[in-house]
Amino acid sequence: MLAGMLTAAAVGVASAADMATKAPVLKAPAELPFFFVNDNSISYHYEFLATNPGAGKTPKHVLSFTHFDVWKYGTNFINIDWLKATSMQTPTLDGGAPYTEIYGFFRSTFGFNEVFNTKAFSYGPLTNVSLMVGADLNTDNTQLGSAKRSIEAGIQFSFAMPYKGFLNVTPTVYKEWQHDGFNGITPGTTNPSGNVDFNTTWGFEWLYVQPLGFMPSWLPLTYKFFGTIHGPKGMGEPAGSAGLERTTEYYLQQNLSLDVGPWLGLRPNMYSVWGGYRYWVNKFGIDPKQPFGNFTATTESTWLLGATVAF
Repeated sequence: MLAGMLTAAAVGVASAADMATKAPVLKAPAELPFFFVNDNSISYHYEFLATNPGAGKTPKHVLSFTHFDVWKYGTNFINIDWLKATSMQTPTLDGGAPYTEIYGFFRSTFGFNEVFNTKAFSYGPLTNVSLMVGADLNTDNTQLGSAKRSIEAGIQFSFAMPYKGFLNVTPTVYKEWQHDGFNGITPGTTNPSGNVDFNTTWGFEWLYVQPLGFMPSWLPLTYKFFGTIHGPKGMGEPAGSAGLERTTEYYLQQNLSLDVGPWLGLRPNMYSVWGGYRYWVNKFGIDPKQPFGNFTATTESTWLLGATVAF
């Protein structure tokens, strides 16, 4: 329209009127694609001293696939880990043999601002409020025969942080099922199937991602702090079975990531290396003080070292 006005001023009113009849119709802006963020990555990391409650401590190799997308009404996050324990440092019911585990989970959010087409859920540093739903599942080849299945839902509050960082905090309701291979082979057990059905309990999750923008531009570092807390969920097995008492579980992990892509002349966030520290108290909710005595290896304190390739 501005171009048409300038041309009309140059050629006279008559020409302007003629051009007005021939002006092209402006097209509506193109709609955003269904998924306007779609990121995938593969990671490897080494856990120096992971634990297996009741069995002992072991280093682990972990290979991960991660997917994250943003769509019109929210986000989806999927992560699948393949974990390989290298050894056990204390005798176990599995004979001290290494074991393999596959663990997967997803989290999806539905933003209230997007669903209701409003900005009412943004105020100050608060950028959105969302419904979060998720599920976890795993399997391993130990005598326990772990078969975790859990679901959860909660309300996520998202906050803007400096240098394009963000903080998500989510109180949740949590429900878990498991499998207890030891109880299933115990003579006279009241739970021969080994199926475990825990009580519904409360939970809390958080994710804090903070680019260290105050550092020199040639040193692109990002700090991440994430974790979960799950409340007591009961024994989950029939009375008289040899189940374990469960208590509040705390999982906390901090990572410091270096984006090495620009150093290689590639796009940012394509290649990164990172180190981390994990502190996991009452792992799997297992109380170390059991009726029959203290239960070992319920706290995990380990360093991690890894690398990630995004595509």
